Amino acid sequence: MGEMEVDRADGRTASQLRPLACSRNTLHRAHGSARWSQGDTIVLAAVYGPKAGTKKGENPEKASIEVIWKPKTGHIGKLEKEYEMVLKRTLQSICLLTIHPNTTTSIIVQVLGDDGALLPCAINASCAALVDAGIPLKHLAVSICCGLTESGSVILDPTKAEEQKIQAFAYLVFPNSPLSVLSKGSSAEDDEPIEHGTITSVTHGVMPVLDYFNCLERGRAASAKISEFLRRSLESQTK
Repeated sequence: MGEMEVDRADGRTASQLRPLACSRNTLHRAHGSARWSQGDTIVLAAVYGPKAGTKKGENPEKASIEVIWKPKTGHIGKLEKEYEMVLKRTLQSICLLTIHPNTTTSIIVQVLGDDGALLPCAINASCAALVDAGIPLKHLAVSICCGLTESGSVILDPTKAEEQKIQAFAYLVFPNSPLSVLSKGSSAEDDEPIEHGTITSVTHGVMPVLDYFNCLERGRAASAKISEFLRRSLESQTK
């Protein structure tokens, strides 16, 4: 399982991520926003809210999260609906939903470029936008796509061309340590140890258990790099 065996068109090693970039507060009418890119995959996330009231069917004793996915072109299809659902579940699990009960916070995700690993990029953008909007979070979330090539090696952060050739992939979301992001008022949460597991895990295609654990391990290592990048970028752009 040598790192070097995998030939990637862009010259990366199997575990190498594409260049990351993040800028916040890019949309002035939104309560918070972030533009996140991994190579040529670029997502703009905007946060509106919390606004009073929840939609029908949502629990009014908690804050409700709404996700609206906007593809680069055309209409939203089955895949985007799935992305919305995964994003909603993920963001619900990191937001402190008891602080603003009976409100709705909307996250609008606008795809600006899709060159693979689109959903993880959108999750990373949304998380940075929530921080920008000052929404209280239990911890940050960082997401990574791990692909299993036909030859059985794991590659991280695949491009579109690589995605079309891989036999299976996993979208993984890991919790990041909360220390640097929590506001002073929420010390009650500080004592809770962050579980070592994933917040979200979605697999597509056939992935043997061993390969899945390999993905988890490699994904977790990469997520530490993304966390570090996110933390630096949040600190450098404090409003």
